Amino acid sequence: MTFAELLEQVGSMGRFQIIHVTLLVLPILLMASHNILQNFTAATPGHHCHIAIVLLRISIPVDGNQQPEKCLRFISAQWQLLDPNATTNGTEMDMEPCMDGWIYDKTVFTSTIITEWDLVCGSRTLKQMAQSIYMAGVLVGAIVFGSLSDKFGRKSLLIWSCLQMAITGSCAAYSSNFTMYCVFRFLTGMALSGINLNCASLSVEWTPTKLRAAVGMVTGYSYSIGQFILAGLAYVIPDWRWLQLAVSVPYFIFFFYGWWFTESARWLATAGKLNQALKEMQKVARINGRKEEGDKLSIEDLRASLQKEMSSAKSTHTAADLVRTQSVRRISCCLCFIWFSTSFAYYGLAMDLQNFGVSIYLIQVVYGAVDIPAKLIGFFMISFIGRRVTQASALILAGLAILANIFVPQDLQTLRTLLAVFGKGCLAASFNCAFLYTGELYPTVIRQTGMGFVNTLARVGGIVAPLVQMTSEYLPSLPLIIYGAAPIVSGITTCFLPETRNMPLPDTIEDGLWGPDWGVSSGAIIMQSDVPKVTHSVS
Repeated sequence: MTFAELLEQVGSMGRFQIIHVTLLVLPILLMASHNILQNFTAATPGHHCHIAIVLLRISIPVDGNQQPEKCLRFISAQWQLLDPNATTNGTEMDMEPCMDGWIYDKTVFTSTIITEWDLVCGSRTLKQMAQSIYMAGVLVGAIVFGSLSDKFGRKSLLIWSCLQMAITGSCAAYSSNFTMYCVFRFLTGMALSGINLNCASLSVEWTPTKLRAAVGMVTGYSYSIGQFILAGLAYVIPDWRWLQLAVSVPYFIFFFYGWWFTESARWLATAGKLNQALKEMQKVARINGRKEEGDKLSIEDLRASLQKEMSSAKSTHTAADLVRTQSVRRISCCLCFIWFSTSFAYYGLAMDLQNFGVSIYLIQVVYGAVDIPAKLIGFFMISFIGRRVTQASALILAGLAILANIFVPQDLQTLRTLLAVFGKGCLAASFNCAFLYTGELYPTVIRQTGMGFVNTLARVGGIVAPLVQMTSEYLPSLPLIIYGAAPIVSGITTCFLPETRNMPLPDTIEDGLWGPDWGVSSGAIIMQSDVPKVTHSVS
């Protein structure tokens, strides 16, 4: 009896799976809030040098839009400017940087880290540094928690990650200086990776093959809904400290109910813990109303059906296994392109919502809303066409939308915005598919290590994306060329991956060893999962 058949015996999609998936997606709801939180907590309001309002006209010059300069003031008061017909010479108009701080427009945001620590003018790059430090934390977390969860289990690392997120996120709200804030944001980013990776694995490893795409869609939509939640919370809570707390404290709740989660039986088998695996299977059977079927299970049944997992426990698996064999090496290389370019282009499009020139809350809602049809279309494509076609299509269309903006005049802002929103939707669908596709391509024994590895590449893409904006100094359209070319190249690379639709999850590295004709032109994929050497047609 295979593991899939054992899962059917105890209930492959019953009450347990519904409760399990529901509780797993709740932490994901607020993940978007942390990823793009600085769009609101680090928003830069209008500002000018600290000058009494009655002296504003004679003390601060105006810019090209007839607004007070943000970073300069007159060295001496220009009283002649009280006369609208007055003229001044260069000597009288000598200026200097703001020396006594700034006054901020608090119409939209009562407080942000920008106004808290004056991260403007000469210190304005610290805003981007804070986000880069957070993304570096996400990157480190992907490396650390990816390997640790393969060693210590999905449940333990998920519980720890929720606790770390709750504590460090809350501490960030009480930071007394910018350095302390960055340290806690770094630790928050690490925790986010742990939550992301382990929620994905636990949801996939207790779900039957035919319903994995549906579970992936639910997980993806929870992230999209989180973007709406953030917009609403930011609108209601304009103070950055309270907003930071609002998206962090709920993780204490996730930490407490996380102890109820059922550890992956597949992982327990790879760790040689058959007795615990049996208890977890019987727990699932009891919750699904199949207690009698669960009681019939024995250690011998598990040993017979999960012998590959047991044998894999005798060997130690490391990150080197991701490139040890030809087939797994090819999977890792292709997935590196996919994850890097998806994240790279995604953050390239969503660098700063304030640049749209309209309500930041409205743009956040639009960016979240586009995910709904994008991921729904992606779900049907994943379910009925296949993972490979969906992944390649989403990436190539996103790249083409970004490149198309090169040829759209700057004055056609509506069209430019529509193309950017369409590209963002495609990239959201790409992320959704990539999580499912990656989990199905890597075998159980290195699945979390693989997920951590590709997530590392995604975070590198998120860190590199802001740097590409600097190339506009050499050619205004160069950033768009780079942002658009990357997903197109990755979409082509996707064609070299096998299709996994309606195929059982590989448990050992040997399960992932496709034959010499593995690839686009093979027409068949040889897998050794559940039954010896079964040939599956590529969808």
